[in-house]
Amino acid sequence: MGTENKTAVVAMSGGVDSSVAALILQQKGYKVIGLTGKMVNTDAAELVCRNAHRVAEQLGIDLHVVDVTKKFQQEIIDYFENSYAKGETPNPCIMCNQFIKWGELFDYAVEKLKADVFATGHYADIRFENGIYKLYPAKDEHKDQLYFLYKLGQKQLSKTIFPLYEFEKPQVKQIALDFDLPPKDSKESQDICFIVKPNTAKKYLIGKLGEKRGDFIEIGTGKKLGVHNGSYQYTIGQRKGIGISAPYPLYVIDIDADKNIVYLGKEEDTFKSRLALKSINFTYPFAKAEFDAMVKIRYNMQAKKAKCRIVHDLVEVEFYEPVNSVTSGQAGVIYDITDGHLIGGGTVI
Repeated sequence: MGTENKTAVVAMSGGVDSSVAALILQQKGYKVIGLTGKMVNTDAAELVCRNAHRVAEQLGIDLHVVDVTKKFQQEIIDYFENSYAKGETPNPCIMCNQFIKWGELFDYAVEKLKADVFATGHYADIRFENGIYKLYPAKDEHKDQLYFLYKLGQKQLSKTIFPLYEFEKPQVKQIALDFDLPPKDSKESQDICFIVKPNTAKKYLIGKLGEKRGDFIEIGTGKKLGVHNGSYQYTIGQRKGIGISAPYPLYVIDIDADKNIVYLGKEEDTFKSRLALKSINFTYPFAKAEFDAMVKIRYNMQAKKAKCRIVHDLVEVEFYEPVNSVTSGQAGVIYDITDGHLIGGGTVI
């Protein structure tokens, strides 16, 4: 079926990836409409909207700006702050994809703008196989973003396209240069869009949660090694910034937020073979109760082979070789062991 009578709504940030995604769809014959979510009431958010407007103007397309600040506060910012307060390490990008991009914006695109397809600048490949939509890695393995997309289901995948899946990042940058996209003051997306430099996540959390003195305790001995100003300032596996001298490098092994204790230990103490995932989402109907898979517990790690068991509403994961820095609150994402497609994921308990 041709694209000439089809409407593609593109989530646009004014950055390179989403701008080139819009251009590619336009070149393929879609009627392209831009859609930008205003996430927060800051100068940086205003700049995103202005940049998206300038890209839309250059492409000759309409742009709709939707105020999603209320939902963003509830589902991303509050979640971010509460996770650290509970001793967990959150993943705001995954929640933003679930509640904002494929929540508020997706619904607006389909219901209000009558989109045939919804597109973003993510690097991932959607394939329709045997009646179901599956997510596969993009061509550019360095930019693969399946980890952040495990909350999507068949409803979202059936209407979504990723125009950049067949490109590598240098090619996308070259296309942007060739067509003078986007504006020169547009920056690459940052991990935590609501914390703007020179502010840091640590400074932001201190401002929100306040300093609260607590103890550093050695994990094996129970010996007090020093004091800190808030357990929320640390994450499991952390080595830098602890500020205590010891005969061996110290790592954060565990956090007890209720008692405001940060447990420290040696590197070997950071390794575990087992973990459990809650709040599970499978991207397509999945029936196996026990299976081998490749699992990631951080975006920037190599997926590791593990045995997975579905037990009630949890997935129990047992790695064939121990992995380090198993961090409560992070995403554990499950990939097919044969072809690498995304099966689903959950939150590390």
